[in-house]
Amino acid sequence: MDLNTIKQFLAEYDGPDMNIMEVCGSHTAAIAKNGIPGLLSEKIHLISGPGCPVCVTPSAYIDRLLELAMQENTCVVTFGDLLRVPGSEKSLRMVKGEGGRVEMVYSPMDILEMAKRKPETCFVFAAVGFETTTPVYALLMQELVKNNIKNVKLLTALKTMPEAIGFLCENGAPINGFIAPGHVSVVTGSRIFEPIAEKYGLPFGVSGFEGTEILTALYAIVKMRGQGRVINCYPAVVTTEGNIEAQASVEQFFEPADAVWRGMGSIPGSGRILRKEYAAFDAGSRDLTEDKKKNRACRCDQVLMGKIRPTECPLFGKVCTPLKPQGACMVSTEGNCFSWYSNHRVV
Repeated sequence: MDLNTIKQFLAEYDGPDMNIMEVCGSHTAAIAKNGIPGLLSEKIHLISGPGCPVCVTPSAYIDRLLELAMQENTCVVTFGDLLRVPGSEKSLRMVKGEGGRVEMVYSPMDILEMAKRKPETCFVFAAVGFETTTPVYALLMQELVKNNIKNVKLLTALKTMPEAIGFLCENGAPINGFIAPGHVSVVTGSRIFEPIAEKYGLPFGVSGFEGTEILTALYAIVKMRGQGRVINCYPAVVTTEGNIEAQASVEQFFEPADAVWRGMGSIPGSGRILRKEYAAFDAGSRDLTEDKKKNRACRCDQVLMGKIRPTECPLFGKVCTPLKPQGACMVSTEGNCFSWYSNHRVV
């Protein structure tokens, strides 16, 4: 079907209201960048879900990293986005300014050279991410085991998307369909969403990140309203089975576990943690608990679950901005609130 026909259908749609959630931070940014909300009928509403790994990382996890950064002969290694994520009181960036040992890298593999240069230091990698990133941590583990590197550990906050989507469906999120994450689907395959689609009778459209690809997925989702089906609208990259080799690598080093999502609590089976035979490489991931101290004025939890828009949070754009984020959704460029603030998104 040609693009003009798809755009006309989406602009003129006059059926039942459709609340469609994207659960990928890159989709959130791409939707805003391409002005897609302005191309849709007033009956089609786009909702941003918990698709930003930084945004769903709990403050208790950040607090543990802060403790490690202040320990003697210990250095926390992380991606840049995590530096400004608030813990219960401080962020990694703040602790680094106070003398804590924190290093930013662009790839987990960078930690290997750091560990070789300073064998007296224990380097703890902040292993955060979804199914897309977990294979990279598995590759890191392969290198650590193969080279007998003892001074690198992982503090994991790894999440899996299907369980989170199921949690949303079980807890009253007002959703009629999902734009399934393209990057995740490359690893997992599109079939991973089929059980959820069938259980809740909701359509899923696996999408790429170009405006035309997102529009195509939206068209498929609206057409399939009320049907528990998964349509792969990104076939050039995503297959039904996914990357079998990457999946096997993850299974070698990680096992399913319950995981705490910021604002959503503990979701059974929604995480990945190092297997017990690799416990020597774990920096305490199994001991992490749910957040105890919360900023009650911040409504990130409801934003992540699609129950409110960022502009409905009383802190948004006032005391909470990208320069001074009060909640995790405003920290990352893929965060729901950051995207709204930066792109003046109106749906």
